[in-house]
Amino acid sequence: MQDMKDLAEMHWKHDLLGSIEVGIVVVDRHYQVQVWNLFMENHSNIAPSAIRDKSLFEHFPEIDETWLRAKAEPVFSLKSPVFVIWEQRPYLFRFGANRPITSPSPFMYQNITIFPLASLSGQVDQVCIVVYDVTDQAVSKQAVDNLNDELQRLSRVDGLTGIYNRRYWEEQFDREFKRNLRTPGESSVIMLDIDHFKKINDNYGHPAGDEVIRQLAQLIEDVSRETDICGRYGGEEFAILLPDTASANVMVLAQRIRASVEKLKIEYEQHTISFTVSLGIAQFDTAFGQHIQWLEEADKALYQAKKNGRNQVIIAGS
Repeated sequence: MQDMKDLAEMHWKHDLLGSIEVGIVVVDRHYQVQVWNLFMENHSNIAPSAIRDKSLFEHFPEIDETWLRAKAEPVFSLKSPVFVIWEQRPYLFRFGANRPITSPSPFMYQNITIFPLASLSGQVDQVCIVVYDVTDQAVSKQAVDNLNDELQRLSRVDGLTGIYNRRYWEEQFDREFKRNLRTPGESSVIMLDIDHFKKINDNYGHPAGDEVIRQLAQLIEDVSRETDICGRYGGEEFAILLPDTASANVMVLAQRIRASVEKLKIEYEQHTISFTVSLGIAQFDTAFGQHIQWLEEADKALYQAKKNGRNQVIIAGS
C-alpha cells in the first residue's frame, strides 16, 4: 500500500514539474544534477535519466563554472537566494529561442533564481536553479532601446548631410567652451562657407546645390580627425570644433580642406560642378564671456577671407 502511495506521489511531482513553464534544476554541492524537469528536457534534448547524478558543467560547457560557483556559494553558505536578470547575463543555458522563425533572437534570454534547499537538519546540500524564459520581454526592450537610440541619433544629425546639426553641434561647442574656462586650453573652431553658393543653385538648380553640400560634408568628415566635431551650421555654412588644438595647427587642416575642395569635381546630371570655400579660424581665449563670442571671432575671420577674395583661410586676429 505504501509503495502505491510513493508511486502516486512520484507521478504527482513529475506531472507538477512537467506542467511548470520554467526550468527546474536541482544540483548538489558538486553541481551534479538531481532534478531536471520537462522544460529543461524539451529545450536541451537531454532526458532526466541521462543527466541525473552527472556534472552540470560537463553537459553545458557554455556555463562559466567560476561565475556560477561564485553566485551559488552564498546560497549554500548563507541560505540566501540569488537573482540574475538577463541584462546582467543573457542566459545560463544556451537554449534556442522558442520561436526560431519569428523571433529575432538566436537564443533564449533567461532570468534565473538560485535558492537553497535545506535538509531536515537545516544544512543546505542542494540548491534549486529556476530558469525563466524572458526572450519576448528582452527582445521588446531591446527594440525600444534601439528605437530610442535611433531617435536620439536622428535628433543630432542634419538630415541632408548626416553630420551633426546646428543644435547638437552648439551643445558640444558650449560644453567645450566651459571646459576651456575651467582648464584653459588651446581649442579652436573653424567656420567654413561655400563661395558663391547662390550661383550654383541658380546655374544648376537646388538639387545640385544639395549634392554639393552633401559631398562637402563628406569631405570635411573624411579629412578631419576622430576627435574633431563637425557640424552643418546652416545652409552652406559648416563649423568644425577642434579640442586641444592651437590655431596654428588648425591652419594645416583648414588648408587641406580648402585645397581638397578646390580639386573636387562633382558630377551631377551631366554637369561638372567646381567650387571653392572660405574658412575662418578662432582659438579659445579666456577673455570670451560666452561661447557665442568665440564663434563670432571665427565668423569675423571667415568674413575677412571672403572680403580678401575668397578661397582662403584667415586666423582671427592675424
